[in-house]
Amino acid sequence: MTLANDNAPLAGVAAPPFLTGRTRVAGVAGWPVAHSRSPRLHGTWLRWYGIDGAYVPLAVPPDRVAAAFAGLPALGLVGANVTVPHKEAALAACETLTDRARRIGAVNTLVVQQDGTLHGDNTDGFGFLENLRQGAPGWRGSRGPAVVLGAGGAARAVCVALLDSGAPEIRLLNRSMDRAEALAGSLDGRIVCAPLSESSRAMMDAGLLVNTTSLGMAGQPPLDVDLEPLPTDALVTDLVYAPLETPLLAMARGRGNPVVDGLGMLLHQARPGFEAWFGVAPEVTDDLRRVVLEDGPS
Repeated sequence: MTLANDNAPLAGVAAPPFLTGRTRVAGVAGWPVAHSRSPRLHGTWLRWYGIDGAYVPLAVPPDRVAAAFAGLPALGLVGANVTVPHKEAALAACETLTDRARRIGAVNTLVVQQDGTLHGDNTDGFGFLENLRQGAPGWRGSRGPAVVLGAGGAARAVCVALLDSGAPEIRLLNRSMDRAEALAGSLDGRIVCAPLSESSRAMMDAGLLVNTTSLGMAGQPPLDVDLEPLPTDALVTDLVYAPLETPLLAMARGRGNPVVDGLGMLLHQARPGFEAWFGVAPEVTDDLRRVVLEDGPS
């Protein structure tokens, strides 16, 4: 296991054998939430760093979401991750927000402040960039135009992150042009919209290709794109991580493009919340990837 800093996981270190009255509790709120990998992820870090803490799934029906977020401080929780479909409701529940959460228009990380108020952040874009930096050392957002497939919430977080990283242009492709144009119009930066059917033209001279759609996920239709016009030195990444190597990544790897899978985004986006709740800056290692995938992708 890599020991890169004083907070790195140590062999033989385990969580306390039982929870105490000082246990710090966080969780993940969503509906449904049973499929979430976050309890396994955060639970692994809690064991590795020997922290008196717990991280639990919080199944919150949509008609109870406001009450659930308001109840976090009253129950003594230190915070929570938020997954679909509650990210926009979480933003509305916060007294304070980070700039990136405000720009993305959604919150995936809640921190209970000492005065009992909720502070909201969105770490999806952070996780996206950190995954690329770890998986493709030397990658820079300013390398060239970025092609982003899809115009949903994930695409919005990716676009904000790419603009902040210096991307000279984002080519946003989606089946619904109205949705793509609405996203582009709400952000400051050079974003050019086109239908997904024009992906070949958009890939010329691109430095990055990102799939933010569910196409290619297990049980979903494949992503039908032609990579022939894409430069072979362009980085290709897919937010889908089940399967870990999607058909898009396999096709890109086969033609010589560097590729980065989507699992690292899930792992890296969790780091800021864990540090805020439990006081330790956790690492993303190969061992962590193996543990999170142990019982197969969900």
